[in-house]
Amino acid sequence: MNIVCLDFEGVLVPEIWIGLAERTGIEELKVTTRDITDYDELMSYRLDLMKKHGLRFRDIQVAANSLEPLKGAPVFLAWLRTHFQVAILSDTFYELSGPLVRKLGDPMILCHRLEVDGKGRITGYHLRQADPKRAAVKGFKSMNYTIAAAGDSYNDISMLQEADFGVLFQPPISVVRDYPEFKVSNSYTELKEILSTFDSR
Repeated sequence: MNIVCLDFEGVLVPEIWIGLAERTGIEELKVTTRDITDYDELMSYRLDLMKKHGLRFRDIQVAANSLEPLKGAPVFLAWLRTHFQVAILSDTFYELSGPLVRKLGDPMILCHRLEVDGKGRITGYHLRQADPKRAAVKGFKSMNYTIAAAGDSYNDISMLQEADFGVLFQPPISVVRDYPEFKVSNSYTELKEILSTFDSR
């Protein structure tokens, strides 16, 4: 039995923090894991910016709720779920992802938790576990599943390395340059074709 593990933001939906940047005009919030590879460093940077500008959980929640899946994502995901078991492995947060997950037909997603105080301020976050995407793939493999994985950024690399079959989806040039061992797909059509070869292995 095969499982396909997908990243969420950048693969199926837009980047939530970029959505917040566009709503607020705070350009610094457009920084993602494509720019800062250390996730803790990135989140500290984001939370410091939110504190500096007086932004609260409600601000990013509204930004997340206003987003729609990437064009073609629902159709691609529906096709994928007819051929494989599918797990979305993301560094987003359950408190933000819910509406977008519902717009995709409620696939399984494994992600993190935000810590919000009584005044609506984000005070911290709780990772599901260390290196969670790799750990999830290892867990599936321990149950004798064969795993394909697709992601777009540096925080997906350990997932792709751990999987039996790894694909980069519309990655930045820097990721392609740093990890030339992975196949690259630049559209859902290409990704579907690549994963179809995985299905026949």
